Amino acid sequence: MTAQSAAGGPDDRAAGPEDWWVFRGPSPLPAPPPWRRFPAATGGRETVDPYLLESHEISVVNAALHLHRPLLVTGRPGAGKSSLARAVADELGLGGVLRWSVNSRSTLQDALYRYDAVGRLRETSLWREREELRGVPRRPAQRRAAPAGDIGQYLRLGPLGSALAAGRPRVLLVDELDKADIDLPNDLLVVLEEGEFEIPELARLPEHQQDVQVLLSGSRERVRIHRGVVRCTHFPIVVMTSNGERDFPPAFLRRCVRLDLPEPSGHRLRKIVEHHLGAEALAQAEDLIEAFEQRTATQTLATDQLLAAVHLRISGADLSKDELLSAVLHRLDEPLSP
Repeated sequence: MTAQSAAGGPDDRAAGPEDWWVFRGPSPLPAPPPWRRFPAATGGRETVDPYLLESHEISVVNAALHLHRPLLVTGRPGAGKSSLARAVADELGLGGVLRWSVNSRSTLQDALYRYDAVGRLRETSLWREREELRGVPRRPAQRRAAPAGDIGQYLRLGPLGSALAAGRPRVLLVDELDKADIDLPNDLLVVLEEGEFEIPELARLPEHQQDVQVLLSGSRERVRIHRGVVRCTHFPIVVMTSNGERDFPPAFLRRCVRLDLPEPSGHRLRKIVEHHLGAEALAQAEDLIEAFEQRTATQTLATDQLLAAVHLRISGADLSKDELLSAVLHRLDEPLSP
C-alpha cells in the first residue's frame, strides 16, 4: 500500500521509528508467528507448536489414554486447551486432529454424518431424464427402482463418526462443549460408551446394497459401512474443552477424566515464552511478563496475548511497553463499547 492510504492524508511519518510498518509502509508482509503457520504454506505439513505441561498434568492425560475415557480440559480462553489435542496427536503419530467446534445450534448428528438428500434426488431426476431421451420405456416398476448413483457419494461422516469408523486410533477434539445445548453432552457420551451408531439412510437399503463406501471427514479416504452401522474398532482419543461457561451433569463428569489448566504462574509464563519464541525472546520480554502478571490479577487475559506482544517486540515493532500492551493485551471479560 502506498503512503497515501485509504484513510486519506499525506505521508507525514518521521523516518526511522516506523520502519517496521507494513500498512502504510513499503515492506512486504512479514513472516507469521510460529502458531499462525498453516499447512498450505508449509507444503501440507501441519506445524505443531511445542506444548508445555507439568508432570501432574501429563499424568492426567496418560490416565485418560489408559482408561480410554474422554479427557475434559477446562481453563480460561487461551490457556492451550485445544492445542493439547494437536500435541497428543503429534507425539503419538496419529495424524491430523478431527475437530468438532460446538455452538448452541450443534446437534449430535452434525458430528456423526451428513447426508445430501437433495443432491441424490437431483441425480435421480437427471438419470430419469437421460433414460427418457434414450427412449427407454417408462415402466412404473423401473421408475421405482431407478438408481441414484452410489449413495456413499452423498454421505460423509462427521468428526465423531470418522473417529469411530477409522481403522486406527484418531484424536477427536470436541471444542467448547460448554456452548452446547443442555442435552448434547450426555447424548455424546452415549455414543462414546456404546462405540457405535446407525445411519438410517444406509440401514434401509436392500440386501444387495448392504456394504457402502463412505467418505471420512476432511479427506478423500473411504471406509466400508455394513448394514448401516458404524462400529468402533479403536476407541478414539477424545479431548473435550470447556471455558467454564456452564456446569455439566454428574453422569457426564463421571465418564470423563478431568484436567484443569490453571492460570500460569510467572515461572510458567517464562517457560512458555522461551518454549515458543526462544531464549533471546525471553530476555527481551521481562517487562511484558511482569505487566501481564499484574493485569491477570484483576482481568481475564489469555497467554497467547502475551506471546503476541513478545513476538511483535522481537519482530522489530517500534512500540513502547504500554503501546504493545494496548495493542494486544485487551481484557477478555469486558464487552465491546457500543
